[in-house]
Amino acid sequence: MDTLLDALQEGRLFELPENDKNHALQFLAHVIEAFPEIPPETDVVGLVMKREESVNTAIGKGWACPHARVPFEEDLKCVIGWSPQGIDYGSPDGKPVNIILMYLVPENQRNHYLREISMIAKAIEMYPDVEKITEAKTLNDIRNYLLDLIDATKETIGPDSRARMIRLQARPQKEAFTFHDLSNLIVEPLTIITAPKMKPLVLTHNPALMESLIVSEEIAEKIETEGAFQTGGWKVIRRTSNTYQGGIVVYECIGVKLKNG
Repeated sequence: MDTLLDALQEGRLFELPENDKNHALQFLAHVIEAFPEIPPETDVVGLVMKREESVNTAIGKGWACPHARVPFEEDLKCVIGWSPQGIDYGSPDGKPVNIILMYLVPENQRNHYLREISMIAKAIEMYPDVEKITEAKTLNDIRNYLLDLIDATKETIGPDSRARMIRLQARPQKEAFTFHDLSNLIVEPLTIITAPKMKPLVLTHNPALMESLIVSEEIAEKIETEGAFQTGGWKVIRRTSNTYQGGIVVYECIGVKLKNG
């Protein structure tokens, strides 16, 4: 489970503030697309959503493991989404999904991916406290839950991974939406407000991000229909949306950009 441990260690554990399945999958896929080593034309969102249309990726007991296969060579990567209330995912056991573990599977990592998924499935089946996933209140609770699950199946994990896990447990909790391993990224929170017959209002502390979004005419449609928008080197990813009277919609987002991009 080295890729899962990497994701925990590098801050790729996110709270999913919406309980909509499609929005959750789009958000996590857009996060993967923002990794600097992923070719910019890679449509992770499209690959994930197309697969989900043909095969439900829920595996039961509150877990789902969607993935996107890509033709280039790279390391196996994953991101983890946590839904405190649970997502209606169409799981085989009828239970809502609290953990979405999304993988990017390059051509050279398919066997690695199959081994890891097999180990995760075994861990979920064997872990005696697997149902406690619904008791988590914070990201730190989920992080500790995942580490405990891995530790409970440590006989299937090599000694190097166990040593890394012990070091990981001693690390302080990272805040949501940090990209600890992606030091070349700028990550900015922002709010976008739209209303009929009104240009989108952008609220952000970053003047460069503000300038890029003000000149865009497609931002409202893209954020609503696709969950993300690219302009001026920035990728804006929707976190939540709230609709008010008069057709006003408030989108809470993050903007991601390479420092040298």
